[in-house]
Amino acid sequence: MVEYITSAHQVSIVRACGIAQLSKSVYYYSSCKDDSAVIGKLSSLAEKYPRRGCDKFYDMIRAESIIWNYKRVRRVYCLMNLNIRRKMKKRLPARMKEPLLVPASINKSWSMDFMSDALSNGRKIRVFNVMDDYNREALAIEASSSIPSVSVINILKDVMDWRGKPEQIRVDNGPEFTSGNFTDWCKEENIKLQYIQPGKPMQNGFIERFNRTYREEVLDAYIFEDLSQVRDLSQDWMEDYNKLRPHESLKGNSPERFKSLA
Repeated sequence: MVEYITSAHQVSIVRACGIAQLSKSVYYYSSCKDDSAVIGKLSSLAEKYPRRGCDKFYDMIRAESIIWNYKRVRRVYCLMNLNIRRKMKKRLPARMKEPLLVPASINKSWSMDFMSDALSNGRKIRVFNVMDDYNREALAIEASSSIPSVSVINILKDVMDWRGKPEQIRVDNGPEFTSGNFTDWCKEENIKLQYIQPGKPMQNGFIERFNRTYREEVLDAYIFEDLSQVRDLSQDWMEDYNKLRPHESLKGNSPERFKSLA
């Protein structure tokens, strides 16, 4: 703007800075700083070494006998947003497709999954569901604003106290299920983790069907003010689901009645 005023109206830089309400020191500082060479050098280094930081780049620049002040390199580095942590792709191991078979008895295979919803004020919540594949019994429905892997382990411990330990658990590739805390705990408990293939939710069809019913009859049926309402309604619904609700796959029996008839 200052340069335009000086050229178009033939006034001094001091006058132009006063019109633009810009400090003279700021004008002279910005006009004398040509960082194109620094930008080009940092761009080439960042492209070739994406995981190295400003200090490494500065040492490499000085090793080439380029005399640039560290503060200048750091300033340009930050202006280019190179200090933002780059997300690296997490590569999952190959998952084998396993048939979705009905177990012969309880605690042979469980299924787990997460669901997302929101309260009336827009606050997002997560719901963690656990079921037994044998009789489709809901073992846990836990709602919270955040459910990390440590919480998943604690929920499973509570269920195992009264239900017993499963031989395997079928899960997707979510971060809570692939974390070191969770996988190490399953190894200690001698529980096999059966991961489905990425992008194939129907390989976990039992819990997906359960999620659909739960969403239709609870999450989509009510407007929740707080988490306590979600938990209370979910608990009441789970008792009705396990004791009274007939299932076509269970020959018209509820999960608990089917278990008693086995």
